[in-house]
Amino acid sequence: MEEPAIKRAIAFIDGQNLFRHAKEAFGHHHPNHDPNKLFDAVCGEYGWQNRGVRYYTGVPKADRDPFWHGYWTKRLRAMRNGGIHVTYRTLKYPGGRPVEKGIDVRIALDVIRMAREMHYDVGVNFSQDQDLAEVAREVRRIARSQERWIKLVSAFPSSPTATSRRGIDRTDWLPIERHVYDACLDPRDYRPRTVRQSGPAGRGR
Repeated sequence: MEEPAIKRAIAFIDGQNLFRHAKEAFGHHHPNHDPNKLFDAVCGEYGWQNRGVRYYTGVPKADRDPFWHGYWTKRLRAMRNGGIHVTYRTLKYPGGRPVEKGIDVRIALDVIRMAREMHYDVGVNFSQDQDLAEVAREVRRIARSQERWIKLVSAFPSSPTATSRRGIDRTDWLPIERHVYDACLDPRDYRPRTVRQSGPAGRGR
């Protein structure tokens, strides 16, 4: 299958997965990445055409965690205003621990659907979730059935302190170094002013 000269790329960002690994790799204590800037940087490096960013995250209920509920409400509104397609799910708390339900499934469905509908040539997953490895297998089947070239990429923070240095299996791995990530931070801080003054809140949710 012939590789296209112009490669249309779409980002699928697992917000919590990216935040956790950026915290471990770079020491950032809240989800301060700018999704548009980060994807523009990746596309610019590889000569891909940015065809959109899709962002996925879990959000706590207001009565369970008013701080992070308010944070994400403001943050996701700003993302939508910036042209980002946002999908969120309300966090569940089995055993008292916050758990995202349905985020990885939603990402998988969107990656497969948009490949089938020929929306992209390069799908960039900002995630290291190995549950998405089977998605790459399915996208390869779609590429063969459509007789066209498709690439799936796993982009992730990389540093000596990173706890995981593997991308998603069956994808091309794209490590993001600190100088690239730090150049793509959102200058706005959506945390309450009292928290900014007293120190970081590091859970991300």
